[in-house]
Amino acid sequence: MGKLRWKKNFTSKIQSYQGNLQVQLEKDQLSGNLEEDFIHIQQLFEGAVDFAHRELTICSTYSAIIVYLNGLVNVERMEFHVINPLINYNGELHKGTEPTIDHIKSVMSSAQVSHGGTFQEVIDQILSGGTILFIHGLKEALFISEQSWEQRSVEEPLSEAVVLGPREGFTENIRTNASMIRRRLKTTKLKIEFMKIGTHSQTEVVITYLEDIAQPSIVKEVRSRLSGIEIDSIEDSGYIVEFIEDEPFSVFPQVLQTERPDRVVGNLLEGKIGILVANSPFALIVPVSFFEMMNSPEDYYGRFIITSFIRFIRYLFLFIALLFPSIYIAVTTFHQELLPTNLLFSVASSREKVPFPAVVEALLMEITFEALREAGLRLPKPIGSTVSIVGALVIGQAAVEAGIVSAPLVIVVATTGIASFMFPNYALTGAIRLLRFFMIFFAAMLGFYGILLGVLFILVHLVQLRSFGVPYMAPVAPTKFNNFKDLIIRAPWWKMELRPQQTGKRNVERLASRNRKY
Repeated sequence: MGKLRWKKNFTSKIQSYQGNLQVQLEKDQLSGNLEEDFIHIQQLFEGAVDFAHRELTICSTYSAIIVYLNGLVNVERMEFHVINPLINYNGELHKGTEPTIDHIKSVMSSAQVSHGGTFQEVIDQILSGGTILFIHGLKEALFISEQSWEQRSVEEPLSEAVVLGPREGFTENIRTNASMIRRRLKTTKLKIEFMKIGTHSQTEVVITYLEDIAQPSIVKEVRSRLSGIEIDSIEDSGYIVEFIEDEPFSVFPQVLQTERPDRVVGNLLEGKIGILVANSPFALIVPVSFFEMMNSPEDYYGRFIITSFIRFIRYLFLFIALLFPSIYIAVTTFHQELLPTNLLFSVASSREKVPFPAVVEALLMEITFEALREAGLRLPKPIGSTVSIVGALVIGQAAVEAGIVSAPLVIVVATTGIASFMFPNYALTGAIRLLRFFMIFFAAMLGFYGILLGVLFILVHLVQLRSFGVPYMAPVAPTKFNNFKDLIIRAPWWKMELRPQQTGKRNVERLASRNRKY
Protein backbone atom coordinates (compact mmCIF):
# COMPACT_ATOMS: atom_id res chain seq x y z
CA MET A 1 0.00 0.00 0.00
CA GLY A 2 2.68 2.52 0.90
CA LYS A 3 5.37 0.09 1.75
CA LEU A 4 8.85 0.62 0.29
CA ARG A 5 11.86 -1.68 0.48
CA TRP A 6 14.87 0.29 -0.68
CA LYS A 7 17.44 0.52 2.07
CA LYS A 8 19.85 -2.13 0.74
CA ASN A 9 20.31 -0.59 -2.69
CA PHE A 10 19.84 3.02 -1.59
CA THR A 11 23.48 3.99 -2.19
CA SER A 12 23.60 2.61 -5.72
CA LYS A 13 20.34 4.35 -6.63
CA ILE A 14 21.68 7.67 -5.42
CA GLN A 15 24.66 7.30 -7.75
CA SER A 16 22.41 6.51 -10.70
CA TYR A 17 20.40 9.64 -10.12
CA GLN A 18 23.45 11.92 -9.78
CA GLY A 19 23.84 14.25 -12.72
CA ASN A 20 20.44 13.39 -14.21
CA LEU A 21 18.12 15.39 -11.98
CA GLN A 22 17.82 19.14 -12.46
CA VAL A 23 16.14 21.08 -9.64
CA GLN A 24 14.30 24.27 -10.53
CA LEU A 25 13.68 25.54 -7.04
CA GLU A 26 11.13 28.15 -7.93
CA LYS A 27 8.75 25.71 -9.67
CA ASP A 28 9.51 22.07 -8.85
CA GLN A 29 7.00 20.26 -6.67
CA LEU A 30 7.74 17.30 -4.47
CA SER A 31 6.98 14.09 -6.36
CA GLY A 32 5.96 11.93 -3.40
CA ASN A 33 8.68 9.44 -4.36
CA LEU A 34 10.94 9.30 -1.32
CA GLU A 35 14.07 8.33 -3.24
CA GLU A 36 13.79 11.01 -5.91
CA ASP A 37 12.86 13.83 -3.52
CA PHE A 38 15.69 13.03 -1.13
CA ILE A 39 18.29 12.81 -3.91
CA HIS A 40 17.15 16.20 -5.22
CA ILE A 41 17.85 17.68 -1.81
CA GLN A 42 21.13 15.81 -1.42
CA GLN A 43 22.35 17.15 -4.77
CA LEU A 44 21.79 20.71 -3.60
CA PHE A 45 23.74 20.15 -0.38
CA GLU A 46 26.56 18.24 -2.03
CA GLY A 47 29.82 18.98 -0.19
CA ALA A 48 28.07 20.26 2.96
CA VAL A 49 29.50 18.17 5.82
CA ASP A 50 26.80 19.39 8.22
CA PHE A 51 24.01 17.97 6.05
CA ALA A 52 22.47 15.03 7.97
CA HIS A 53 19.55 12.63 7.53
CA ARG A 54 17.84 9.83 9.43
CA GLU A 55 15.82 6.99 7.89
CA LEU A 56 12.86 5.54 9.79
CA THR A 57 9.68 3.53 9.34
CA ILE A 58 6.38 4.82 10.66
CA CYS A 59 4.05 2.22 12.15
CA SER A 60 6.25 -0.48 10.61
CA THR A 61 4.59 0.42 7.32
CA TYR A 62 5.50 3.77 5.85
CA SER A 63 9.07 4.66 4.91
CA ALA A 64 10.21 8.15 5.85
CA ILE A 65 13.38 10.19 6.12
CA ILE A 66 14.31 13.20 8.25
CA VAL A 67 16.70 15.84 6.88
CA TYR A 68 18.42 18.62 8.88
CA LEU A 69 21.67 20.53 9.34
CA ASN A 70 23.89 19.64 12.27
CA GLY A 71 24.44 22.56 14.60
CA LEU A 72 21.14 24.24 13.76
CA VAL A 73 18.85 21.57 15.25
CA ASN A 74 18.43 20.32 18.80
CA VAL A 75 18.90 16.60 18.12
CA GLU A 76 17.73 15.51 21.59
CA ARG A 77 14.45 17.39 21.23
CA MET A 78 14.00 16.04 17.73
CA GLU A 79 14.47 12.48 19.01
CA PHE A 80 11.97 13.03 21.80
CA HIS A 81 9.27 15.01 19.96
CA VAL A 82 9.53 13.60 16.44
CA ILE A 83 11.42 10.34 15.95
CA ASN A 84 10.29 8.38 19.03
CA PRO A 85 6.56 9.19 18.65
CA LEU A 86 6.64 8.22 14.97
CA ILE A 87 8.54 4.96 15.50
CA ASN A 88 6.58 3.87 18.57
CA TYR A 89 3.13 4.84 17.33
CA ASN A 90 0.88 1.76 17.54
CA GLY A 91 -2.35 3.16 16.15
CA GLU A 92 -3.64 3.05 12.62
CA LEU A 93 -2.86 5.84 10.23
CA HIS A 94 -6.15 6.85 8.71
CA LYS A 95 -7.54 3.34 8.82
CA GLY A 96 -4.62 1.76 6.99
CA THR A 97 -4.84 3.94 3.89
CA GLU A 98 -2.24 6.41 2.66
CA PRO A 99 -0.88 8.66 5.44
CA THR A 100 -2.20 12.20 5.70
CA ILE A 101 -0.49 15.39 6.84
CA ASP A 102 -2.98 16.02 9.66
CA HIS A 103 -2.66 12.51 11.06
CA ILE A 104 1.16 12.62 11.04
CA LYS A 105 1.02 16.00 12.81
CA SER A 106 -1.18 14.54 15.52
CA VAL A 107 1.38 11.82 16.23
CA MET A 108 4.28 14.22 16.90
CA SER A 109 4.50 16.35 20.04
CA SER A 110 6.39 19.32 18.54
CA ALA A 111 4.77 22.69 19.16
CA GLN A 112 5.33 24.11 15.66
CA VAL A 113 4.71 21.94 12.62
CA SER A 114 3.88 23.23 9.15
CA HIS A 115 4.06 21.77 5.66
CA GLY A 116 4.88 22.70 2.08
CA GLY A 117 5.04 21.10 -1.33
CA THR A 118 7.90 22.82 -3.21
CA PHE A 119 11.65 22.35 -3.11
CA GLN A 120 12.14 26.08 -2.49
CA GLU A 121 10.11 25.85 0.71
CA VAL A 122 12.08 22.79 1.81
CA ILE A 123 15.45 24.49 1.20
CA ASP A 124 14.37 27.64 3.05
CA GLN A 125 13.29 25.59 6.04
CA ILE A 126 16.49 23.53 6.15
CA LEU A 127 18.69 26.65 5.98
CA SER A 128 16.64 28.25 8.76
CA GLY A 129 17.33 25.35 11.11
CA GLY A 130 14.16 23.39 10.50
CA THR A 131 13.75 19.62 10.55
CA ILE A 132 12.18 18.22 7.36
CA LEU A 133 10.15 15.00 7.35
CA PHE A 134 9.59 13.25 3.98
CA ILE A 135 7.10 10.37 3.82
CA HIS A 136 6.79 8.09 0.85
CA GLY A 137 3.54 8.73 -0.95
CA LEU A 138 3.06 12.29 0.30
CA LYS A 139 3.66 15.18 -2.09
CA GLU A 140 4.20 17.52 0.86
CA ALA A 141 6.96 17.59 3.47
CA LEU A 142 6.47 18.46 7.12
CA PHE A 143 8.54 21.32 8.57
CA ILE A 144 9.24 20.82 12.26
CA SER A 145 10.64 23.67 14.32
CA GLU A 146 13.33 22.26 16.58
CA GLN A 147 15.98 24.95 16.00
CA SER A 148 18.80 25.31 18.45
CA TRP A 149 22.18 27.01 18.16
CA GLU A 150 24.67 28.71 20.41
CA GLN A 151 23.74 32.28 21.24
CA ARG A 152 24.70 35.03 23.62
CA SER A 153 22.46 35.50 26.64
CA VAL A 154 20.65 38.77 27.38
CA GLU A 155 23.16 41.15 28.95
CA GLU A 156 23.60 44.81 29.74
CA PRO A 157 24.18 46.92 26.58
CA LEU A 158 27.89 47.43 25.95
CA SER A 159 27.71 50.51 23.72
CA GLU A 160 25.10 52.40 25.80
CA ALA A 161 26.04 52.65 29.46
CA VAL A 162 23.08 52.23 31.82
CA VAL A 163 22.81 54.24 35.04
CA LEU A 164 19.02 54.35 35.36
CA GLY A 165 16.50 52.09 33.67
CA PRO A 166 16.37 48.49 32.42
CA ARG A 167 19.68 46.70 32.00
CA GLU A 168 18.57 44.41 29.18
CA GLY A 169 20.23 44.67 25.82
CA PHE A 170 19.43 43.12 22.47
CA THR A 171 21.22 39.94 21.40
CA GLU A 172 22.03 38.44 18.00
CA ASN A 173 18.83 36.32 18.09
CA ILE A 174 16.09 38.20 16.27
CA ARG A 175 13.26 36.29 17.92
CA THR A 176 14.64 37.02 21.38
CA ASN A 177 14.82 40.70 20.43
CA ALA A 178 11.26 40.71 19.11
CA SER A 179 10.06 39.04 22.31
CA MET A 180 11.67 41.79 24.42
CA ILE A 181 9.59 44.36 22.58
CA ARG A 182 6.44 42.23 22.76
CA ARG A 183 6.90 41.79 26.50
CA ARG A 184 6.90 45.56 27.00
CA LEU A 185 3.95 46.31 24.70
CA LYS A 186 1.09 43.97 25.53
CA THR A 187 -1.24 45.13 22.79
CA THR A 188 -2.61 43.66 19.58
CA LYS A 189 -1.75 46.96 17.89
CA LEU A 190 1.93 46.00 17.94
CA LYS A 191 2.71 44.60 14.50
CA ILE A 192 5.79 42.51 13.72
CA GLU A 193 6.47 41.79 10.05
CA PHE A 194 9.20 39.43 8.79
CA MET A 195 11.08 39.62 5.51
CA LYS A 196 14.36 38.20 4.18
CA ILE A 197 17.20 40.18 2.60
CA GLY A 198 20.36 38.83 0.99
CA THR A 199 20.72 36.52 -1.97
CA HIS A 200 22.99 34.10 -0.11
CA SER A 201 22.49 34.95 3.55
CA GLN A 202 18.66 35.18 3.48
CA THR A 203 18.92 37.33 6.61
CA GLU A 204 15.70 37.76 8.55
CA VAL A 205 14.63 41.37 9.05
CA VAL A 206 11.75 42.49 11.26
CA ILE A 207 9.68 45.65 10.89
CA THR A 208 7.80 46.55 14.06
CA TYR A 209 5.40 49.42 14.74
CA LEU A 210 2.19 50.33 16.54
CA GLU A 211 -0.66 50.18 14.06
CA ASP A 212 -2.80 52.87 15.73
CA ILE A 213 0.07 55.41 16.06
CA ALA A 214 2.53 54.99 13.17
CA GLN A 215 1.68 56.71 9.91
CA PRO A 216 0.85 54.23 7.12
CA SER A 217 2.85 56.27 4.60
CA ILE A 218 6.04 55.94 6.64
CA VAL A 219 5.46 52.20 7.23
CA LYS A 220 4.93 51.73 3.49
CA GLU A 221 8.12 53.66 2.72
CA VAL A 222 10.12 51.51 5.15
CA ARG A 223 8.80 48.34 3.51
CA SER A 224 9.60 49.71 0.07
CA ARG A 225 13.19 50.66 0.89
CA LEU A 226 13.94 47.37 2.61
CA SER A 227 12.41 45.24 -0.13
CA GLY A 228 14.45 47.14 -2.72
CA ILE A 229 17.78 46.04 -1.19
CA GLU A 230 19.59 43.54 -3.42
CA ILE A 231 22.87 42.30 -1.95
CA ASP A 232 24.66 38.98 -1.37
CA SER A 233 24.57 39.07 2.41
CA ILE A 234 23.49 41.22 5.37
CA GLU A 235 25.90 40.68 8.28
CA ASP A 236 24.69 43.49 10.54
CA SER A 237 22.06 46.20 10.73
CA GLY A 238 24.77 48.68 9.71
CA TYR A 239 24.61 47.23 6.17
CA ILE A 240 20.98 48.29 5.90
CA VAL A 241 21.53 51.85 7.15
CA GLU A 242 23.34 53.00 4.01
CA PHE A 243 20.61 51.56 1.77
CA ILE A 244 17.65 53.25 3.47
CA GLU A 245 18.98 56.70 4.42
CA ASP A 246 17.53 59.70 2.57
CA GLU A 247 20.95 61.34 2.17
CA PRO A 248 23.69 58.67 2.28
CA PHE A 249 26.42 61.27 1.58
CA SER A 250 25.58 63.31 4.67
CA VAL A 251 27.86 62.92 7.69
CA PHE A 252 24.84 63.14 10.01
CA PRO A 253 23.11 59.84 10.86
CA GLN A 254 19.48 59.67 9.73
CA VAL A 255 18.83 56.29 11.34
CA LEU A 256 19.14 55.70 15.08
CA GLN A 257 21.00 52.52 16.12
CA THR A 258 20.47 51.22 19.64
CA GLU A 259 21.04 48.12 21.77
CA ARG A 260 18.29 49.03 24.24
CA PRO A 261 14.77 47.52 23.95
CA ASP A 262 13.34 50.27 26.17
CA ARG A 263 14.56 52.89 23.71
CA VAL A 264 12.91 51.09 20.79
CA VAL A 265 9.62 50.83 22.71
CA GLY A 266 9.73 54.51 23.66
CA ASN A 267 10.13 55.45 20.00
CA LEU A 268 7.39 53.07 18.84
CA LEU A 269 5.04 54.89 21.22
CA GLU A 270 5.90 58.11 19.38
CA GLY A 271 4.88 56.70 16.01
CA LYS A 272 8.28 55.56 14.79
CA ILE A 273 9.21 52.24 13.19
CA GLY A 274 11.76 49.76 14.56
CA ILE A 275 13.88 47.48 12.37
CA LEU A 276 15.51 44.36 13.80
CA VAL A 277 18.13 42.37 11.89
CA ALA A 278 19.11 38.77 12.58
CA ASN A 279 22.66 38.28 13.91
CA SER A 280 22.85 41.92 15.03
CA PRO A 281 22.30 43.32 18.56
CA PHE A 282 21.62 46.79 17.14
CA ALA A 283 18.05 47.78 16.29
CA LEU A 284 17.29 50.63 13.87
CA ILE A 285 14.73 53.37 14.53
CA VAL A 286 13.25 55.58 11.80
CA PRO A 287 12.48 58.39 11.29
CA VAL A 288 14.64 60.40 13.70
CA SER A 289 15.63 64.01 14.27
CA PHE A 290 18.88 65.67 15.31
CA PHE A 291 17.52 66.40 18.78
CA GLU A 292 16.60 62.75 19.36
CA MET A 293 20.22 61.84 18.61
CA MET A 294 21.22 64.11 21.50
CA ASN A 295 18.80 62.51 23.96
CA SER A 296 19.44 59.47 26.13
CA PRO A 297 16.81 56.95 27.35
CA GLU A 298 17.91 57.77 30.89
CA ASP A 299 16.62 61.31 30.41
CA TYR A 300 13.14 59.94 31.00
CA TYR A 301 13.92 57.91 34.11
CA GLY A 302 15.39 60.64 36.31
CA ARG A 303 13.92 63.86 37.73
CA PHE A 304 13.07 66.35 35.02
CA ILE A 305 15.01 69.21 36.65
CA ILE A 306 18.27 67.24 36.73
CA THR A 307 17.65 65.88 33.24
CA SER A 308 17.11 69.37 31.85
CA PHE A 309 20.39 70.54 33.38
CA ILE A 310 22.27 67.56 31.92
CA ARG A 311 20.77 68.18 28.49
CA PHE A 312 21.85 71.84 28.67
CA ILE A 313 25.41 70.75 29.49
CA ARG A 314 25.27 68.25 26.62
CA TYR A 315 24.36 70.94 24.07
CA LEU A 316 26.97 73.32 25.50
CA PHE A 317 29.68 70.71 25.01
CA LEU A 318 28.34 70.03 21.51
CA PHE A 319 29.52 73.53 20.55
CA ILE A 320 32.78 73.00 22.42
CA ALA A 321 33.45 69.70 20.61
CA LEU A 322 32.74 71.32 17.25
CA LEU A 323 34.23 74.81 17.61
CA PHE A 324 36.79 75.01 20.43
CA PRO A 325 39.95 74.24 18.36
CA SER A 326 38.79 76.50 15.52
CA ILE A 327 38.09 79.35 17.96
CA TYR A 328 41.61 78.95 19.38
CA ILE A 329 43.10 79.12 15.87
CA ALA A 330 40.98 82.14 14.90
CA VAL A 331 41.91 84.06 18.06
CA THR A 332 45.64 83.31 17.99
CA THR A 333 45.95 83.94 14.23
CA PHE A 334 43.54 86.78 13.39
CA HIS A 335 41.83 88.21 16.46
CA GLN A 336 44.42 88.53 19.23
CA GLU A 337 42.75 91.74 20.42
CA LEU A 338 39.83 89.70 21.78
CA LEU A 339 42.01 88.16 24.51
CA PRO A 340 42.64 89.94 27.83
CA THR A 341 46.17 91.34 28.01
CA ASN A 342 47.48 88.93 30.63
CA LEU A 343 46.02 85.92 28.83
CA LEU A 344 47.42 87.16 25.53
CA PHE A 345 50.94 87.43 27.01
CA SER A 346 50.60 83.93 28.49
CA VAL A 347 49.51 82.40 25.17
CA ALA A 348 52.18 84.30 23.24
CA SER A 349 54.95 83.18 25.58
CA SER A 350 53.83 79.54 25.40
CA ARG A 351 53.87 79.66 21.59
CA GLU A 352 57.19 81.50 21.38
CA LYS A 353 59.24 78.32 20.81
CA VAL A 354 56.64 76.52 18.67
CA PRO A 355 57.93 76.35 15.05
CA PHE A 356 54.52 75.72 13.44
CA PRO A 357 51.55 77.99 12.80
CA ALA A 358 48.50 77.43 15.03
CA VAL A 359 46.59 75.44 12.39
CA VAL A 360 49.42 72.91 11.90
CA GLU A 361 49.86 72.67 15.65
CA ALA A 362 46.12 71.98 16.13
CA LEU A 363 46.00 69.40 13.35
CA LEU A 364 48.97 67.50 14.78
CA MET A 365 47.35 67.27 18.20
CA GLU A 366 43.87 66.45 16.89
CA ILE A 367 45.12 63.67 14.61
CA THR A 368 47.26 62.24 17.42
CA PHE A 369 44.28 62.31 19.78
CA GLU A 370 42.08 60.52 17.22
CA ALA A 371 44.77 57.87 16.74
CA LEU A 372 44.98 57.29 20.49
CA ARG A 373 41.20 57.02 20.69
CA GLU A 374 41.06 54.38 17.96
CA ALA A 375 44.01 52.50 19.45
CA GLY A 376 42.20 52.35 22.78
CA LEU A 377 39.11 50.91 21.09
CA ARG A 378 40.97 48.22 19.13
CA LEU A 379 43.21 47.00 21.92
CA PRO A 380 41.99 44.45 24.48
CA LYS A 381 39.83 46.06 27.17
CA PRO A 382 42.23 45.63 30.13
CA ILE A 383 44.94 47.68 28.39
CA GLY A 384 42.95 49.76 25.90
CA SER A 385 41.87 52.51 28.29
CA THR A 386 45.32 52.57 29.91
CA VAL A 387 47.07 53.08 26.57
CA SER A 388 44.72 55.87 25.47
CA ILE A 389 44.91 57.81 28.75
CA VAL A 390 48.60 57.32 29.51
CA GLY A 391 49.50 57.85 25.87
CA ALA A 392 47.68 61.17 25.77
CA LEU A 393 49.36 62.37 28.96
CA VAL A 394 52.85 61.26 27.98
CA ILE A 395 52.67 62.50 24.38
CA GLY A 396 51.09 65.81 25.39
CA GLN A 397 53.67 66.51 28.07
CA ALA A 398 56.57 65.47 25.84
CA ALA A 399 55.28 67.60 22.94
CA VAL A 400 55.05 70.68 25.17
CA GLU A 401 58.54 70.17 26.62
CA ALA A 402 59.96 69.64 23.12
CA GLY A 403 58.39 72.88 21.93
CA ILE A 404 56.33 71.17 19.21
CA VAL A 405 52.98 72.38 20.58
CA SER A 406 51.93 74.93 23.17
CA ALA A 407 50.41 74.13 26.56
CA PRO A 408 47.14 76.06 25.88
CA LEU A 409 46.52 73.94 22.79
CA VAL A 410 46.93 70.73 24.79
CA ILE A 411 44.21 72.02 27.14
CA VAL A 412 41.98 72.89 24.17
CA VAL A 413 42.39 69.45 22.53
CA ALA A 414 41.86 67.61 25.82
CA THR A 415 38.68 69.58 26.58
CA THR A 416 37.43 68.96 23.05
CA GLY A 417 38.08 65.23 23.40
CA ILE A 418 36.17 65.06 26.68
CA ALA A 419 33.29 67.00 25.11
CA SER A 420 33.03 64.52 22.23
CA PHE A 421 32.44 61.66 24.70
CA MET A 422 29.27 63.28 26.07
CA PHE A 423 26.97 62.42 23.16
CA PRO A 424 24.67 59.40 23.63
CA ASN A 425 24.87 58.44 19.94
CA TYR A 426 28.17 57.11 18.55
CA ALA A 427 27.31 57.94 14.93
CA LEU A 428 26.64 61.58 15.84
CA THR A 429 29.97 61.68 17.70
CA GLY A 430 31.73 60.61 14.50
CA ALA A 431 29.99 63.36 12.52
CA ILE A 432 31.06 66.06 15.01
CA ARG A 433 34.64 64.76 15.04
CA LEU A 434 34.84 64.95 11.25
CA LEU A 435 33.24 68.39 11.01
CA ARG A 436 35.70 69.72 13.62
CA PHE A 437 38.51 69.36 11.06
CA PHE A 438 36.55 71.32 8.46
CA MET A 439 35.92 74.08 11.02
CA ILE A 440 39.67 74.20 11.74
CA PHE A 441 40.38 74.86 8.04
CA PHE A 442 37.67 77.54 7.85
CA ALA A 443 39.12 79.28 10.92
CA ALA A 444 42.67 79.09 9.53
CA MET A 445 41.57 80.81 6.31
CA LEU A 446 39.11 83.47 7.49
CA GLY A 447 39.15 83.54 11.27
CA PHE A 448 35.78 84.11 12.93
CA TYR A 449 34.25 84.89 9.53
CA GLY A 450 35.24 81.41 8.41
CA ILE A 451 33.75 79.87 11.57
CA LEU A 452 30.49 81.74 10.97
CA LEU A 453 30.47 80.60 7.33
CA GLY A 454 31.07 76.97 8.36
CA VAL A 455 28.30 77.05 10.97
CA LEU A 456 25.88 78.48 8.39
CA PHE A 457 26.76 75.70 5.94
CA ILE A 458 26.09 73.08 8.63
CA LEU A 459 22.76 74.66 9.64
CA VAL A 460 21.58 74.93 6.03
CA HIS A 461 22.46 71.27 5.48
CA LEU A 462 20.64 70.21 8.67
CA VAL A 463 17.50 72.17 7.77
CA GLN A 464 17.21 70.58 4.32
CA LEU A 465 17.97 67.07 5.62
CA ARG A 466 15.16 64.51 5.90
CA SER A 467 14.75 61.16 7.61
CA PHE A 468 12.08 59.16 5.75
CA GLY A 469 10.50 62.43 4.72
CA VAL A 470 10.44 63.90 8.24
CA PRO A 471 12.47 67.14 8.73
CA TYR A 472 15.72 66.40 10.54
CA MET A 473 15.52 69.60 12.63
CA ALA A 474 11.92 69.07 13.77
CA PRO A 475 10.39 70.50 15.93
CA VAL A 476 12.60 73.61 15.52
CA ALA A 477 12.34 73.74 11.73
CA PRO A 478 9.46 73.56 11.02
CA THR A 479 8.51 75.05 14.38
CA LYS A 480 6.11 73.02 16.53
CA PHE A 481 5.92 74.72 19.91
CA ASN A 482 3.90 71.89 21.47
CA ASN A 483 6.91 69.58 21.07
CA PHE A 484 9.37 71.98 22.75
CA LYS A 485 8.54 70.29 26.07
CA ASP A 486 10.94 67.49 25.16
CA LEU A 487 13.66 69.45 23.41
CA ILE A 488 16.57 70.87 25.42
CA ILE A 489 14.46 71.32 28.53
CA ARG A 490 12.47 68.21 29.47
CA ALA A 491 9.10 68.96 30.99
CA PRO A 492 7.71 66.62 33.67
CA TRP A 493 5.82 63.61 32.36
CA TRP A 494 2.45 64.99 33.40
CA LYS A 495 3.08 68.00 31.15
CA MET A 496 3.91 66.03 27.99
CA GLU A 497 0.34 65.29 26.96
CA LEU A 498 0.99 65.05 23.22
CA ARG A 499 3.13 62.89 20.98
CA PRO A 500 5.48 64.49 18.40
CA GLN A 501 3.32 65.86 15.62
CA GLN A 502 5.69 64.74 12.87
CA THR A 503 5.25 61.03 13.59
CA GLY A 504 2.40 60.63 16.08
CA LYS A 505 -0.34 62.83 14.64
CA ARG A 506 -2.66 59.85 14.03
CA ASN A 507 -3.01 59.43 17.78
CA VAL A 508 -1.73 62.64 19.32
CA GLU A 509 -2.89 62.33 22.92
CA ARG A 510 -0.66 60.24 25.13
CA LEU A 511 -1.94 61.17 28.63
CA ALA A 512 -5.41 60.98 30.12
CA SER A 513 -7.04 64.29 31.02
CA ARG A 514 -7.23 63.39 34.70
CA ASN A 515 -3.43 63.43 35.08
CA ARG A 516 -2.02 66.16 37.30
CA LYS A 517 -1.53 69.49 35.54
CA TYR A 518 -0.33 72.87 36.78
